[in-house]
Amino acid sequence: MAESTGHLFVGGKVFLHAKEPGLETEPQFGNAIYIRDGTIEHVGFEDDDAISQCRASGATVHELSGRTVLPGFIDGHIHLLRLGQSLSKAALDHCENVDDVRKAIKDHAIANPDEPRILCKGWMRFMSKPLASLIDDLDPRPIYVDSKDLHLTWCNSAALKELDAENLADPEGGKIDRDADGKPTGALEEAAVFNIIWPFLAEVATEKDLEDWIHAGVKAYNESGYTGAIDMAMEDQAWTALLKIRKEQTERPLPFRLAAYWLMRPSSSVEDCLSQVDRAIEVHKELSAEESPDLHVVGIKIIIDGIIDACTAYLSEPYLTGSDSLKATTGEPFWEAKILNAVVRKADAAGLQVALHAIGDAAITMAVDALSTCSPKNRHRMEHLELASARDAKRLGEFGITASIQPVHADPWILRAWPQLLGHRCERAFPYREFSDGGAALALGSDSPTSPWDIMGNVYVAATRKSYRNTAFADVVNYNFRLGVCESVVAASYGSARSVFWDTRLGSLERGKVADLTLWDMQWDKDALLSAAVKETWFRGEKVWEAA
Repeated sequence: MAESTGHLFVGGKVFLHAKEPGLETEPQFGNAIYIRDGTIEHVGFEDDDAISQCRASGATVHELSGRTVLPGFIDGHIHLLRLGQSLSKAALDHCENVDDVRKAIKDHAIANPDEPRILCKGWMRFMSKPLASLIDDLDPRPIYVDSKDLHLTWCNSAALKELDAENLADPEGGKIDRDADGKPTGALEEAAVFNIIWPFLAEVATEKDLEDWIHAGVKAYNESGYTGAIDMAMEDQAWTALLKIRKEQTERPLPFRLAAYWLMRPSSSVEDCLSQVDRAIEVHKELSAEESPDLHVVGIKIIIDGIIDACTAYLSEPYLTGSDSLKATTGEPFWEAKILNAVVRKADAAGLQVALHAIGDAAITMAVDALSTCSPKNRHRMEHLELASARDAKRLGEFGITASIQPVHADPWILRAWPQLLGHRCERAFPYREFSDGGAALALGSDSPTSPWDIMGNVYVAATRKSYRNTAFADVVNYNFRLGVCESVVAASYGSARSVFWDTRLGSLERGKVADLTLWDMQWDKDALLSAAVKETWFRGEKVWEAA
């Protein structure tokens, strides 16, 4: 077999890794990178001796024509199976009211007469009430409507019937909305989504459905400049599908790396919760990082609270308004502190990484307290961190906790209800600057499919605190908490890689690392980021996607 001569990229900008970027860090660039046999062999400048030798040895030369070479990006927080599934769902994001919602569902139903169920996505609470009676007349098939945040599923009566919702008890940390007679009215919320809806839809899907959704998600991500991701709700059906793909595609594996966190389901039984940790330990050992560096379970994911817009995020002080204006509420944690601490301690002792979803300030305090007794060597993390106190922002760095953030959730266009719900507490929304300045490692992700997974859109919101979804919207969310562009790009590549111990192989363009890289047409200016476009994605030294 002939020895590979490799690929040489010249004539553009090659991003040089910034080890500890901050708000004012300016990027440094080379103008040449050489890769061979899936590995980066040289990063530097065209007049380097190593580059001259590459040319002389017959390397395939790629003229960048001013384009920028960045690492292959790693989404720090996704739901891969649900992302792939969502790509074929009816989109309701554009809807403004119940009439728009009904039309979108009806149009999709007519266009897809052979689908056994009508699956929809992108519904938001301001559009309509989630009542079965509002959509029962649209189609006789079961209809499932995901809220944009995935914390509520709106069902028609046919869906409620096939779920047998009337005879189901509310799961710990979740609720099936019911009328005065106890009949389900259409909405399943929080843990009822994770414990009832998701398992049911996975069970009724065929093996081919599951595999097709995974392939579709990977394809969409390669097209966006990603070569890997961290899945934050892994469960048996998705894991089985991934293992089947891995087994069947040994010669041509998925062009994507996935580290997964096993989803824990809240329960008032300590024994039940600890048995879930046992299952996570089992799958963690079945396929180790050494045996399978690009697909393995790294830890557990625990959802401590809900979200601000539904008044289910756990706060230290009551919401100002909400679903029940006559009763002030702070929201409640989905886990008892004693059980949470026991689960976290067991996972930590087993060498698992722990990821805690915490959005409200009280939930964040609860999560930091739980992780404060754990080994920082395991690189535990907290997800979302949307309303953290200054004290807890500082404690992240003190305890070696990774701040896993999704700037697209800080888009002011989707936070318009927050002032009425939180009042002056909005001043503490998304305090990323404090996380970074306090010494916390950052991992930047999208939380797709709840949010767009556009890399530079995410960086744009992080750096400007302006809206990516509606650029005409003038509001800015706490500009003092912004991140730098370089800082955000590193968090979206190296930061995510580091969070799951991939940083020695991935996340930056450095000699000896795996040749995952992306080519961009872009200006390195925070106000021009939305014009940036990825042109090529390379995975392990091979081009896996190119713009038309």
